[in-house]
Amino acid sequence: MKKMAVNLRNRARKVKARWTEELCRKSLSGITVIELVLILVIVIALLLIFKNQLINLINTIFDKIISESSGI
Repeated sequence: MKKMAVNLRNRARKVKARWTEELCRKSLSGITVIELVLILVIVIALLLIFKNQLINLINTIFDKIISESSGI
């Protein structure tokens, strides 16, 4: 009886390990090429829409860095 209980526990662990492995594999492969392309298109579109604001922000940041680094 004890041997049967140990076998059942071992089988349950193996099944759980297989299920966990399968779920992890599926969740990692969930992002398809189409989803990645759509994300890239959205990011590029946002960059083009806010291009001038981003350039001004970056210039302001670098100007501040340059002006404050001269005091060091």
